[in-house]
Amino acid sequence: MGQFSVKEKYFKFIIYLVVIVLVNIVGITLFFRADLTSDKIYSLSPASTDVVETLSEPLTIKVFFSKDLPAPHNNTARYLRDLLEEYAARGGKLFNYTFYNVTMEEGALTQKTDENRDLAKDYGIQPVQIRIMENDEVKFKKAYMGLVIIHGDLIEKIEAITSTDGLEFQLTTAIQKMNNKVSALLQLDERVNVTMYLSSSLNTIAPLIGLDNLPLLGKAVSDTIQQLNQKSLGILEFKQVDISRKPELDTLGKKFNLMALSWPAIPEKKIKAGHGAAGLVIDFKGNTTTLPLISVMELPIIGTTYQMVDPVALEEDLNAVVEKLIGINKDIGVLAGHGAHSLMPDRMAMMQGRPSQAMQVFNTLVSSRYSIKPIDLKDGAIPDGLNCLILPRPTQKFSAYELFQIDQALMKGTNIAFILDAFNEIMPQQGGMGMPPRYEPIDTGLEKLLTHYGVNIKKAYVLDKNAYSHQAPQNMGGGEQIIYFAPMLKEASINNTPHFMDNIKGLVAMQISPLELVTKNIDTTKVVATRLLSSSDESWLMEGMINLNPMFIRPPDAQEELTSYDLAYLLEGRFTSFFKGKTIPEREMGEKDIKEDNKDGDDQTFEGFTASHTFLETSKPAKVFVLPCSQMLQDNMLDPEGRSSNATFILNVIDHLNGEDKIAQLRSKQQTFNPIVQTSPFARAIIKAFNIIALPIFVILFGLGVLAKRTARKKKIANRFNV
Repeated sequence: MGQFSVKEKYFKFIIYLVVIVLVNIVGITLFFRADLTSDKIYSLSPASTDVVETLSEPLTIKVFFSKDLPAPHNNTARYLRDLLEEYAARGGKLFNYTFYNVTMEEGALTQKTDENRDLAKDYGIQPVQIRIMENDEVKFKKAYMGLVIIHGDLIEKIEAITSTDGLEFQLTTAIQKMNNKVSALLQLDERVNVTMYLSSSLNTIAPLIGLDNLPLLGKAVSDTIQQLNQKSLGILEFKQVDISRKPELDTLGKKFNLMALSWPAIPEKKIKAGHGAAGLVIDFKGNTTTLPLISVMELPIIGTTYQMVDPVALEEDLNAVVEKLIGINKDIGVLAGHGAHSLMPDRMAMMQGRPSQAMQVFNTLVSSRYSIKPIDLKDGAIPDGLNCLILPRPTQKFSAYELFQIDQALMKGTNIAFILDAFNEIMPQQGGMGMPPRYEPIDTGLEKLLTHYGVNIKKAYVLDKNAYSHQAPQNMGGGEQIIYFAPMLKEASINNTPHFMDNIKGLVAMQISPLELVTKNIDTTKVVATRLLSSSDESWLMEGMINLNPMFIRPPDAQEELTSYDLAYLLEGRFTSFFKGKTIPEREMGEKDIKEDNKDGDDQTFEGFTASHTFLETSKPAKVFVLPCSQMLQDNMLDPEGRSSNATFILNVIDHLNGEDKIAQLRSKQQTFNPIVQTSPFARAIIKAFNIIALPIFVILFGLGVLAKRTARKKKIANRFNV
């Protein structure tokens, strides 16, 4: 009987072993992971899944990451590996990745490691310097932490992955961009023309302006364009033009904004007077962009200096221009003129010491995914098919015809973001030192459009007790100073119900005005109004005489004077034209129109000629976003990486207006701003008492219960065996 028992044990052991092996095999073939994090940061977002599942050609990722890195970089490498496994599980055979060993080791691996380092260098991946703690000392070490993505002939790289924050967003948007580019390149019906205007006459003066290697520039640029052409499926048609005649240079300079150089005769150097140009003109279907090959800079003390373009930087710039011209990214229109914020830095403001109102950071962040088209209503109409139009704080009056164009763009289905201000801040003129700025109400005509669509911007600023605070300077008394006109929006102030608002937990607004819904103008059967932002219940308004000096702002004493105000709205649906039932405004005749009208010399009049269906009275499905705070677009409110809450909010809104909600959700997935939920003093006292008193009592009661159960069990056993 004993021998049989031993056999039975061995038999059971073998059965268990087989079951364990089979379970592991099933686990390998049937991939499954449970992500228990609240924001699912260790699972692929729907946008990432869609991107890898729709790959049309094989995509390969080569990772160059040093081993045995200290925290937190070791966690970054582990997260990257897990993330790529997730991509591979969804992408199937078309998605592949490889980790290359670039860590120096002893033995036979040294040669292979050197080869991997050379490969990383060929792809443009260089080691970065990181700080480590070793033997209680802070040391610095160089480590590889980059990757390249290869899709067809296209290559994208991420040179330094120093954090897990936003890594999935970087990978997914890069893969999506490459996939879109491959599709766009395959569908092109004509090539992109790249013309290099490089005058050989410049070689004679090159040594005099510090450009000794200028004669080699043509070959370097030609090689760069050839390399880019190989990566772009051969869509570039390249030619080189050598011009030195002044009439031709003047014509090209005016047409393409091509920089030209002129110099006098220098007899002692045996140099004749001459002219020359150095630049690239990229043309596709009539749209042109010019890239300079020589830049001129004015430096203090040194004076005028000349610098040749870096071929590596040129390849990146040229690639970006080509992508924009062939329309890989969706078009976004941004109002130009009418006193609106500029996408480029305000050099005059910087020279005069005034704060710049430029949107350079906004331009950089948005351009990475969209093609920005400046829209000047004085020169032309709003293009049909434009996905989104942004109106960044215009201050000058719109003509009736310009308002008609904006209205009709909305009727055609163009989503419009009204990012406006209620006041224009007028700084004191020279000699007015110490004088506060004036705040004049802005009236551009857009206000009546918005009121018709259902939203009114009040001529006031929202002040809030829950506001940004900073350390006041000593000459102002020091201590913490609350900036009441910069509300801190948290928790209940932010509507996270729309998907593109997911995980946005805190924002800072500056000089924001309150909004009111004009319910009588909103047909609720056709238009849905969603409040996105509001102030806290401890807010009040500053109206009439505006003075934003923090030293003169005090909250009201009466609690009934404090309330919440609406700060941002999204309206979606089918809108009615502001001009329905009204006379269609005529376009103002400008000098250009007069010249074109009289071009043939004869005036012709057609009597009895009529036209119908000249404008749309009801819109296609469209969206109107209203934010009365243009400060949120300026450089001082956005971070260049686009990871702050303010940047995420603005970019997510733009994605939503372009139908990219999945990308918006992906961007906000790893928001680092997680404020503690605000509770009342009474609630905090209850929680504190529970932790100090109730929890120990529960532990004692649980212990007594376990002791009672064991005692009862002992008595039961004793009674059974009569012990």
